[in-house]
Amino acid sequence: MQPNGDVAILIIEGRRGDYSSFGEELTAKGYQVTKAPSGSAGLKLLGSVKPHVVIVDAASLRTSGIRICQSLRISDNSLPIILIVEKQIKLPKTIDANLVLRLPFTVQKLINRLHAYYPTDDKFVLQAGPIELNTRTQLVTCHDRQTKLTPRLVDILKMLMENNGKVVKRDPLFTEIWDTEYTGDTRTLDVHISWLRQAIEEDPRNPKLIRTERGVGYILEA
Repeated sequence: MQPNGDVAILIIEGRRGDYSSFGEELTAKGYQVTKAPSGSAGLKLLGSVKPHVVIVDAASLRTSGIRICQSLRISDNSLPIILIVEKQIKLPKTIDANLVLRLPFTVQKLINRLHAYYPTDDKFVLQAGPIELNTRTQLVTCHDRQTKLTPRLVDILKMLMENNGKVVKRDPLFTEIWDTEYTGDTRTLDVHISWLRQAIEEDPRNPKLIRTERGVGYILEA
């Protein structure tokens, strides 16, 4: 496990009256925390802080945080962003944050979500559109959800991500992942694709990211 002191966090946070400061709690846990009182102040600190992750506590700023996340994403397209909002805030389906957390929740839940963004060798992290897969931690983050995958699901998703936008044929996919030449019954592959859709799709019954090319295979459109 990466030591907390090696993780640089920039938190954009206002004054809290109803909840304790996440910035103070993370500092107490040993993280390198730099606080900014506004989105514009946070943008100015990006270059000097070089954070591994930015936390936008929009709830403490009395805003949705959408514009702040958009500005951060424009400044650094690969920067992991965690957005904190009030439970009742309505957000568009697509926003410039890797993860959305809705209050109330504990600081431990926030720390658990931070694990996916600990500094690591880039070779372990794959990105395709809204999907971020860490093959070492087996965590996939997509939209506002983070899911721990089985090793086989990691291998399937990795293969699809490496061929983003291209059809991956069923038989080669099955023989590669299951390490077998027998392709007489690939129904188990369909089950695993269904599990992947549950992990990354907003509506698994109407998938937008992993599409089935009937009689051919699957295509990731991220």
